[in-house]
Amino acid sequence: MRRLAGKTALITGAARGIGRDFARAYLAEGARVALADIDIARARQSAAELGPGAVAIEMDVTREASIAAAVAEAEATLGGIDILINNAAIFTAAPIVEITRADFERVFAINVAGTFFTLQAVARGMIARGQGGKIINMASQAGRRGEALVAAYCATKAAVISLTQSAGLDLIRHGINVNAIAPGVVEGEHWDGVDAFFAKYENKPLGQKKREVGAGVPFGRMGRPADLTGMAIFLATAEADYIVAQTYNVDGGQWMS
Repeated sequence: MRRLAGKTALITGAARGIGRDFARAYLAEGARVALADIDIARARQSAAELGPGAVAIEMDVTREASIAAAVAEAEATLGGIDILINNAAIFTAAPIVEITRADFERVFAINVAGTFFTLQAVARGMIARGQGGKIINMASQAGRRGEALVAAYCATKAAVISLTQSAGLDLIRHGINVNAIAPGVVEGEHWDGVDAFFAKYENKPLGQKKREVGAGVPFGRMGRPADLTGMAIFLATAEADYIVAQTYNVDGGQWMS
């Protein structure tokens, strides 16, 4: 039997990359999935390619009105939301003395406030339905320790870990499990952008930083989106009912906690 049969899920930042892979994995396990993204054209393309059971919904996680509208649309389309994956996020990097307030506020608006207020909106609906639910936040190994060029991003992911703990402790009384996944370095569009930041600030050729970090992973390579789907499925199942407010490292051995 498919592990998510009959379940519904909302995944933010799902038009591409890890979010899209989560959607594919959930569909294969029997769930119906709303792919929420600010890039609605690409979300619609991805939903069409993923096939029946996938729908695209426009969502800007920096605007509470957009979050509310998207959650309401997902609830109406799917008949309620059983699972939320808070995946929408951006990366930024710069030396401490070069970080601008605008860049700092933007990364916090998406990675922290976006995560929190999407969680809040979905949790309200779950509480009203009275059937509990599963909320999975995407943290990062960057939330476990600071990095010289990545102060703002690291701080946002540390905040996601903390929010997961607080929300998990508060919402479990409603039967809502809140947990998080902390990936390491994951191959794809995201890390192509990360590599470009390091090329700029460390004066490296494009691709060199990616090769260096991949070689440094104890497992022997960078992660792939598919490496994260098993944990995302597990945390959404009844097997994870007794897991509350935890952040799981899925990083090839880069961080131990």
